[in-house]
Amino acid sequence: MNHILILHRDQGLEILAFPCNQFFGQEKKCELDIKNFAKDTFKVDFPLFSKIDVNGPETHEVFRFLRANSNLYDQKSQTIQEIPWNFTKFLVDADGKVLKFYTPTTKPHEMEKDLEDLLSK
Repeated sequence: MNHILILHRDQGLEILAFPCNQFFGQEKKCELDIKNFAKDTFKVDFPLFSKIDVNGPETHEVFRFLRANSNLYDQKSQTIQEIPWNFTKFLVDADGKVLKFYTPTTKPHEMEKDLEDLLSK
């Protein structure tokens, strides 16, 4: 992901990360330890926010918005699917419109065309 950030940062790309411990307790560490691990291990230099819930009754408002405004929302049944796993990604434009939801298995290079299309506008 860092190469994509480096390539597109000057065009306005901003990556925001939100740790979550709702998936088999994978983020048990405190926030400082999570940030240090991400920085030291993966050279993360984008904002890493506080640990939050992305599903359930305590879902953070950012993820309520992302889920309700993506294809996780089924208009017919008026239901919103939960975030399936860590590393779920959303592409959001400068106006806050959710353009795309990416599954956790989507690799950063698979998002690059969408990023280039958005940033070229």
